[in-house]
Amino acid sequence: MTVSVLVPSSLVREAEDKREATRKLGYVARAAAVFRADRLVVFDDPEGENNWGGGFVETVLRYAATPPYLRKEAFGTRSELEYAGILPPLLVSAWTGSESSGSGSKRQGIVTQVGPEGRVRVNCGMQHPISLHAPPGMEVREGERVTIRVSSRRPVRAKLLDETPPGFQVVRSNLGDELDRPDAGYRVATSRHGTPLSASSMPDVTRRVTEDGLTVAFGAPARGLPPMLGIDESTVEEASADSATHAPGGFDTWLNVIPRQGSEVVRTEEALFAALSCLTLTE
Repeated sequence: MTVSVLVPSSLVREAEDKREATRKLGYVARAAAVFRADRLVVFDDPEGENNWGGGFVETVLRYAATPPYLRKEAFGTRSELEYAGILPPLLVSAWTGSESSGSGSKRQGIVTQVGPEGRVRVNCGMQHPISLHAPPGMEVREGERVTIRVSSRRPVRAKLLDETPPGFQVVRSNLGDELDRPDAGYRVATSRHGTPLSASSMPDVTRRVTEDGLTVAFGAPARGLPPMLGIDESTVEEASADSATHAPGGFDTWLNVIPRQGSEVVRTEEALFAALSCLTLTE
């Protein structure tokens, strides 16, 4: 089951400065980590962007998703990361034990060199990059993030694993392409104009997500998904009121995950926590 969270490039459109924009993105990354998202996708909304667009959003989220011991190697010094120090720690479970020297400790690494006969050099936050054999059939590229298992630090003994690194992957992609992915699963658009999520509807939603996986898309402050997609809000409301009507925009459903919101505008990072806490419930 794959959980993909889709946020627009206009995500920080209302931020007054770069520091505030960075802080907001930190909460988005926290939500993706807390609810075990596999992919955090930034889709283009150029009309809604203000001072900081998709490149800024993608860079800060990628930095947040990278283990601290790899950030300098992966990013160096960039203007987008001027206030990266205020990002909250994600504390992804597979990172927290990274200092362990016991058998089976896992770490992420960055491939710095690919040599002959399946040999690669990996920077994994130790004193020096280490040389490892890639598992049979595993192809790696320079700059790729990989997972290794450390069994000893002195002397260094480690093994490159053919498995996805822990945490979530940050992707820049087109919204339509994401909805067309074979592993998109249950495709949910969040909007105050959608069907109110209720206790009676939760069992069906939980079943769909558990069986098929989840792709859930969010709008930006004061600019929801309907205007981003060129869809009238009344069209969403009509489709939500009539279960026989096909959901617009390529989604399976439009949901209002905060049906009794007391604020005129729900911030995207707030909507992420509200939606994912419901949509990732287990049966």
